[in-house]
Amino acid sequence: MRSNPNPFLNPAAVRDYVLETPRKVPGLADLHKMAALLLAEQAPGAAADVLVVGAGGGLEIRAIAEMQPDWRFTGVDPSLAMLDIARQTTSLCADQTQFIHGTAVDAPAGPYDGAVCLLTLHFLDSRERLETLQQIRTRLKPGGVFVAAHHTDVDGQAQLWLARSAAFAASPNADPGQAAASAKAMAERLPLLSQDREEACFREAGFRLPSLFYAALSFRGWVMTA
Repeated sequence: MRSNPNPFLNPAAVRDYVLETPRKVPGLADLHKMAALLLAEQAPGAAADVLVVGAGGGLEIRAIAEMQPDWRFTGVDPSLAMLDIARQTTSLCADQTQFIHGTAVDAPAGPYDGAVCLLTLHFLDSRERLETLQQIRTRLKPGGVFVAAHHTDVDGQAQLWLARSAAFAASPNADPGQAAASAKAMAERLPLLSQDREEACFREAGFRLPSLFYAALSFRGWVMTA
């Protein structure tokens, strides 16, 4: 779900994604655990079909599959390099997982019991974001659960909170100026929405009752139903 120019399309640029991402996203393992618990509220216990949009890397599939070994996952991502990493990451649950090169529009019709889209929507402008959400919504069963988490414009101070996230991700000996520069570049590149606009977009796509369940520096996460 990430558009060009896109470092995620470069195998060299994403080589360390699996190692680096848990360091950059506060509480990533707990975010995955919470996503699994929220999906399980409506998904059948014995088996569920889950759509994962922006699945490159495979971290969320691996984590959720460890908690729910009978669930089946369909992951879509526009980056072949990221999908190669995802296949390696999910090798122990490969029999539960299929990957598709593309975006949400390329995903099978389903219907799915649940869907997740983590660390992806902040790359999309308002039009792309709404289209992606609508595509996910049409593939869910009535009452199906959708979990999303990504960078958000917190209190109209996106650059400040992105700087805090960058500082969190930096090594202890990193130059503080690097975090500020990184945040400035991210603020210019990422089409972030305020929390109110995020929730309005979810509703416009047809989702009901978007509820905030995760907040970590510039990251926010919501759960909602189709």
